[in-house]
Amino acid sequence: MKNVFLTLSGVMAVLVFLSFRSYDFHPGDELSIDSLRTVYTKNPLNWPKATIDSGVTFSELGVLPSSPVDLKDPQTRNKVALGRILFFDPRLSESNQISCSSCHAPDLNYTDGREVSVGHDHANTSRNAPSLENVWFFKKLFWDGRAESLEQQAEGPVASVTEMHQDMKQLPKKLKKIQGYHPLFTAAFGDDKIDTKRIFESLAVFQRTIVSRKTPFDRFLEGNKKALTDQQVLGLHLFRTKARCMNCHNGPLFTDNEFHNAGLTYYGRKYEDLGRYNVTKKIEDVGKFKTPGLRDVMRTAPWFHNGLFGNMEGVMNMYNAGMPEQKRKPEQLNDPKYPVKDKLLKGLNLSKDERSAVIAFLESISTEAWKDRSPVLPI
Repeated sequence: MKNVFLTLSGVMAVLVFLSFRSYDFHPGDELSIDSLRTVYTKNPLNWPKATIDSGVTFSELGVLPSSPVDLKDPQTRNKVALGRILFFDPRLSESNQISCSSCHAPDLNYTDGREVSVGHDHANTSRNAPSLENVWFFKKLFWDGRAESLEQQAEGPVASVTEMHQDMKQLPKKLKKIQGYHPLFTAAFGDDKIDTKRIFESLAVFQRTIVSRKTPFDRFLEGNKKALTDQQVLGLHLFRTKARCMNCHNGPLFTDNEFHNAGLTYYGRKYEDLGRYNVTKKIEDVGKFKTPGLRDVMRTAPWFHNGLFGNMEGVMNMYNAGMPEQKRKPEQLNDPKYPVKDKLLKGLNLSKDERSAVIAFLESISTEAWKDRSPVLPI
């Protein structure tokens, strides 16, 4: 009897081994946590096939990449140092009260924790402040992608009437009066000339050094098999398969660097925002907004371009339902600009436990912010 048991055990072991070798798991498969952990501790190239729709280009999840800025170069380090000081200096604003860090606070993972940011004379802006962590990665900046570079993006809030309300012709004159800035510009550029080009170049170089911290997920990928809980391992699997997240949130920074309509345009209503369309004027871009990276997502609430959701359970419930589909009014039936929700968004049929597992995985890619206190400002 004992020999029979050993024989059967050996057969089962072979079958399990063969099943793991293929790694050909599908979203509907019911796998034990032990099986999932075994599979996901392997090379990502051998992970279960991700649920990706036809036509979607994606890259696999991976370890946090480094900043592209070469800090070994002395002049580059000086530009970063200057840009960091400018980032925290409220004198870049007309009122001398608002700095870049007012809406992108390091201890809040470079966000401000508000639905929408507050600018000049306490005026509300129309959009949520996105995190600047890993911002170097994005091809286009702002929720609608209107800036082609970080240099162009840096000027936007400073010159905005609603945000920092600064006259661009006056800004260089203003900084020239601050004697402490002259040696900083000399160190960064070779002479003490101060102009808007150098101001925004310095701010851009500094922003390219802003990188999030490594998370439990990174440590898991680097070989620490216990870095993720059982629930987080299940969440990782669901994120890549049944929850369909990889269609938009893929790669090491969890973003496809593209724009999508998630059904939150408020078309024809008070808070209407046509997103990317305002920049391109292309009908197909109505209601599209940039896909944010999900690193540190659990620390950057509220979410979406309008800060609509401050609770991740609510976000998951909306995605589980396929996101809202605004019903057309009779007069909108033939409206070519009527927003069309992205076809990638579909009902998911995730159970409550499955939704909780995905949220637990999002916790595993979120961690405490770097400490970066305001520097001593030049006088």
